[in-house]
Amino acid sequence: MEEFEEKLSPVFKWGGGKRQLLTEILPKIPPHTRYYEPFIGGAAVLLGLKPEYAVINDFNEELVNTYKVIRDNPEELIQLLEQHRENNSVDYFYEIRAWDRNPETYALLSNIQKAARTLYLNRTCFNGLYRVNSHGFFNTPCGKYKNPEIVNAERIRAIHEYLSSNRIDIRCGDYKEALKYIRPGAFVYFDPPYMPPENGDDTFTQYTVDGFDEERQKELKAVCDRLTAKGVKFMLSNSCCGFIKELYKDYHIEIVQARRNISADSGKRILIDEVLVTNYEV
Repeated sequence: MEEFEEKLSPVFKWGGGKRQLLTEILPKIPPHTRYYEPFIGGAAVLLGLKPEYAVINDFNEELVNTYKVIRDNPEELIQLLEQHRENNSVDYFYEIRAWDRNPETYALLSNIQKAARTLYLNRTCFNGLYRVNSHGFFNTPCGKYKNPEIVNAERIRAIHEYLSSNRIDIRCGDYKEALKYIRPGAFVYFDPPYMPPENGDDTFTQYTVDGFDEERQKELKAVCDRLTAKGVKFMLSNSCCGFIKELYKDYHIEIVQARRNISADSGKRILIDEVLVTNYEV
């Protein structure tokens, strides 16, 4: 496994990804029997921690399917990505993006074809933003990249090696279901869609693709309360806004800074305050 260590990093570009915050997050994770990440997203924390036993989950079927294909069919996936790279253009991007407009035809695609499409669009769309319209169709526009990295075979193979060599249970569904049979001694890292900060910056809602409103944030907090009562330790990331700080006021809150996009110009990034919430002392 050592030969894959430095290549074990996210294959997705992901809004709100935690790769840049690993030096803040990883040292604060306590010893545990099994790792749970119910909102897996770009998987930066999972791949940085490299647990032997884990349950990972996401509500995004395309995302989960891609991780399963990386685990089971990496070479076939790489081959299809090579084809996308050879054909890449603005017109080709919109042709591939339109595949899901015909659900009956899309359903006939193999899981490998769907995963290759998901990764291709992620690597070539604007800011790697996963966004769907009211009909569930992917609608992020093409990004303005001269030479996008569509294929990273070494990274795909490294993630395949990790997922296939350890006991990593990959699930798709509601985050609460992923925690249903959790036992004391386990650890949960929550990285849900963020509450927008109180600065009127609507672009920050790229984190909240799934419409995680105040009621769902309160629901998640109640889940955290139940985990605490059960003897399960957790860490949660979210935006540093008054609502979140008040909601988790009975827990340990640490403010960290992350560099995030603030406009349609991907080159414009500023440091944004975020919070790490834990039910244990760091």
